[in-house]
Amino acid sequence: MLIHQRTILQIFLVLYFLLNYDKVQGETKLSKLEELALEKQLKRLNKPAVKTIKTKWGDTYDCVNFYKQLAFDHPSLKNHNFYPEMKPTLSTIKQIPSASTVDISSKILLENELLENEGCPSGTVPIKRVTKDDLIRQRRMPPPEDFTLESHLEDTTHILEETGGYKRAIVHTPSDPNNKFAGAAMIASIWNPHVEGQQSSACRLKIQKGPDSMQVGWRVDPTLYGNNHTKFFIHFQAGNTHCFNTLCPGFVLVNSNIYLGSEFDHISRRGNETQWEFFFYIDRDLVNGNWWLLIGENQTAIGFWPPGIFTALSNDFATNIEWGGVAYTPPGVPYPPMGTGFFPAIPDPKLDAYCRGLIVFNNKGETINAEKTPIFLDNPILYRVIDEPHGGPENFPHYMFYGGPDDTHM
Repeated sequence: MLIHQRTILQIFLVLYFLLNYDKVQGETKLSKLEELALEKQLKRLNKPAVKTIKTKWGDTYDCVNFYKQLAFDHPSLKNHNFYPEMKPTLSTIKQIPSASTVDISSKILLENELLENEGCPSGTVPIKRVTKDDLIRQRRMPPPEDFTLESHLEDTTHILEETGGYKRAIVHTPSDPNNKFAGAAMIASIWNPHVEGQQSSACRLKIQKGPDSMQVGWRVDPTLYGNNHTKFFIHFQAGNTHCFNTLCPGFVLVNSNIYLGSEFDHISRRGNETQWEFFFYIDRDLVNGNWWLLIGENQTAIGFWPPGIFTALSNDFATNIEWGGVAYTPPGVPYPPMGTGFFPAIPDPKLDAYCRGLIVFNNKGETINAEKTPIFLDNPILYRVIDEPHGGPENFPHYMFYGGPDDTHM
């Protein structure tokens, strides 16, 4: 019976992707008017390059003058006073211990993973060049996660729905409108769950207040990237505006050497003694309100979201933090794997996808171990979470394990 169900599922998936192949691959025929509109959009997105770099992953990055990057097309940034050598003035050093209960070689070095060649010249920043195929493909991008956690905590009717959309397997800070967070951090293991077509699967740190949010992590997303590789990503939402990486005005890049949207060479393998992981931080500068993106053990500054692009987060702190996995599928299509594709059971860092070292920064910029983190699952049949707030010997030992759906339950 189990084999029969899997065969039917495989046939259904093949038929679906054959029928939608032209749309998924961006081969939809365009009218002349649509072609002109795309050309105009490409001209707006791709700023003049001082230098062009072709990465080993096959992507093209343009080294764009700092002052000409797309971020400054945002209406609120027209009269900015930012400069290329900007550094965050964070009040304290946020340290996640590098030690782990598993032999992890993954302090994925920036020089090996996200840095290619010698980087861009001083005074320029690397922006991934957008192609016509990218724009056509991204027309089919789903809407953002257009709900707040609080609205779902009171609603259980969605749990068994299988109509497509987003599903999360996360832990989060306790719901309280009086929460005041200046940021958060995590170390996440890196995986490559199998997705197809418009599906996506990701692990992210999300910081939110009302309709505004910021995310950082890794994702597998053929619609966004054109392949099923694991990529470094950021995302922000400000009211009704949202976008990934630097596909719209908002995020200000300051680092000449680190590439948003770049690919992770090293991926964790289930059962290996050595697993791969990466450090992610979002931290609010208490002096000027900029929300800084920092990565790696040395907390390398990549850039920031200026407060002026937001509404709820413009002059205030975040009220909710989430850590964990999120998957998307279009209506009528089975959900993709999350993390390893297996339910966490024991749990074991060598077997299960995880986020660890979960910390938040309070409104004074102080680092606090996120000990009280309720679990949230949109669908506990598809995905599961095990939360271990005291699961290791480090100063900040907090592990959360996530994943699914287990093949034995298909």
